[in-house]
Amino acid sequence: MQAVSLPDTMPTLRVSPMPADVNPSGDIFGGWVMAQTDIAGAIPATRRARGRIATVAVNSFLFKQPISVGDVVSFYAEVVRVGRTSITVDVQVYAERNPAQPVVVKVTEATLTYVATNADGSKRDVPAA
Repeated sequence: MQAVSLPDTMPTLRVSPMPADVNPSGDIFGGWVMAQTDIAGAIPATRRARGRIATVAVNSFLFKQPISVGDVVSFYAEVVRVGRTSITVDVQVYAERNPAQPVVVKVTEATLTYVATNADGSKRDVPAA
C-alpha cells in the first residue's frame, strides 16, 4: 500500500461505503465503486453539457486497491475532452483509512464518456464553452 496525498482540489463526490456494500471477501463490491465513479463523472459532464447526459462508454477502469467499510472515498472528476456530442471525463478515486493513523491510498482510476441528450434521449450538440 503506497500512501499518497489527496489532490489540492475539492472532490466531486465523497462517500463512505456501508456493510451492505461488501462482497463475500469483505471488500467493497467493484460494482459499487463503478456506480459511484459514474455518478462522480456525470457531475462535471452534466455541467459542461448544460443539461441531460447519458453514459455511453467506460473507456478504462483500473482497480488498484480494495476499499473497506469505514474508508472515506473521494472521487475527483475532470473533463478531459469535449467532442461535438460527447464529453470524456477522468475520475481518480482515493480512500482515506485508519483514522487513528490516517493514510490515503489511490484505489481506482477510470475514464468514462458521456453524450449530451435531449429529453427524448436523442443526441444533441454540446454547447460551446
